[in-house]
Amino acid sequence: MSVTQSPDVSVPAYTFLPAEFSDGGASAADPAAIVEQTERLLAREPATRTELEAWVCDWSELQSAVSGAAARRYIAMTCNTKDEAAKEAHLTFEREVWPVARTQEDRLTKAFLANPHRAQLGEEFAILVKRTERAAELFREENNPLKAKEAVLDAEYNTIQGAITVDFRGETLTVQQAGAHLEDLDRATREEAWRLIAERRLQDRDRIERLFEEEMELRGQQAKNAGFGNYRDFKFAEMCRFDYTPEDCAGFHAAVEKVVVPAAQKLMDKRKRALGLDTLRPWDLIVSTSGRPPLTPFHDEDGYHAITRKLFREIDPVFEGEYDILQRNNLLDLMSRPGKAPGGYNYGVEDIRLPFIFINAVGRHADLQTMLHEGGHAFHSLAVRDFDVADFRDPPTEFCEVASMSMELLAMEHFPKAYSADDARDAAISHLDDVVTLMPWIAIIDAFQHWLYTHAGHSAEERRETWVELRTRFTPWIDWSGLEAYRDHEWHRQGHLFGMAFYYIEYAIAQIGALQVWRNGRRDEAATVEQYRSALKLGATKSLPDLFAAAGARFAMGDEILGELIPNVVERIEQLEA
Repeated sequence: MSVTQSPDVSVPAYTFLPAEFSDGGASAADPAAIVEQTERLLAREPATRTELEAWVCDWSELQSAVSGAAARRYIAMTCNTKDEAAKEAHLTFEREVWPVARTQEDRLTKAFLANPHRAQLGEEFAILVKRTERAAELFREENNPLKAKEAVLDAEYNTIQGAITVDFRGETLTVQQAGAHLEDLDRATREEAWRLIAERRLQDRDRIERLFEEEMELRGQQAKNAGFGNYRDFKFAEMCRFDYTPEDCAGFHAAVEKVVVPAAQKLMDKRKRALGLDTLRPWDLIVSTSGRPPLTPFHDEDGYHAITRKLFREIDPVFEGEYDILQRNNLLDLMSRPGKAPGGYNYGVEDIRLPFIFINAVGRHADLQTMLHEGGHAFHSLAVRDFDVADFRDPPTEFCEVASMSMELLAMEHFPKAYSADDARDAAISHLDDVVTLMPWIAIIDAFQHWLYTHAGHSAEERRETWVELRTRFTPWIDWSGLEAYRDHEWHRQGHLFGMAFYYIEYAIAQIGALQVWRNGRRDEAATVEQYRSALKLGATKSLPDLFAAAGARFAMGDEILGELIPNVVERIEQLEA
């Protein structure tokens, strides 16, 4: 799978770049060509606000061309980690193109900030200016090769994960395919599948530990080069987290422990009783407690498309039409197969202003949830594609996840149109259970990262002890007796720790926003969907709190908002179970 064909939707023609940059052309991956176009931009000196706005749009063309070329290479590599040519093309771009592009971007950033007409730009440029100022403060050319080495290590991690298969009862399965058996009503089957996956993952533990330590060293050096005492503080700055701090994250961890863990514990106690168990083992956490077989909403890719389209249509026919754009234009890679990188993502291909969705589906209801999630991201990308300023098409990640998580919750209300009544109820209960139990997991991953990067020089044993302490603190309902070795290295499967450091708290912040959108939708869905779409169209022209407000939510992450929303979720679960 690769994004190579010309889309059948309108793509703005270049007005500044030559044609050879178009649609992932060779020049977009040529360092010399990137320097040449940078020099063309720098040779101009915008003398009015209008000229400066036009200059920013031309700068955006260059940014989008390079980003699009990078996107195609990353997508090709993740779609087939066995393809050495695709992997090398991605790594060559990371080693040879991005360092040059980042240096040229810094030159353009400083030229923009030095222009006297910047102060005359409209309010919609305020976030762009803040981000640009931050980028200028943080850029260090000596960090370019360090970031390139990070990308190489991330590719190695994806290769390790993509190679994992297990032999289950005479059949070779990917992790995703074997993981489907964790929903089996037969507990012995669930345990067998879980142990096979866990044991196979454990075979790579030494490689992954070494890889991660190399990544931490690279990241620590980047922070030091930029004048920071630790990588966490550097990364918060680099990610432009203007509206919350590490202290706010610590407050969220405490709020989860105070509000969410007790609620999740009650749900888990109820699960234990329903399954007739004395303790919950790791293979008992996602099987349905209804006693009914696991949901299998589709059996092949055509079935996947059909149920996806139906749900999007039920929310708003516009969403079905936008999904059709992705399907027609080769912008979907959905089914699990050996050699495919793990996980799922939505990746914007900026030069054509279209999103690409990557999923490892095997026919489970969880795959449908993933599609709804990534579909929300894709619709967000399509909502902002008419902005000619590339930065406007790049909303804060916390709000990007509001787009995706809201879509999951809005679609949940339409499960009865896609499932039988019993299946729809089971699916809704499962999703709302996940909403509650995901919060502690997010707190674990986020708190773990804060500890990792503020404790330089820690040992592997100290890292293990910290992980176990957090896992026990936030998820005390799991019985790990005899499984300690698997638990101790469980964090190895969380790809964000390796390829997207500190990207995880966003899911919690966004879930808080999405729960408010869902609450509004249950009162008036049509008005809520209209408000949701309007908020998405704002892109990055507003602050994070303003974007939340535009979607009908308030930006917050403490015990007050969790204390308001989590009981709503629990109450809805109880209504469905009645």
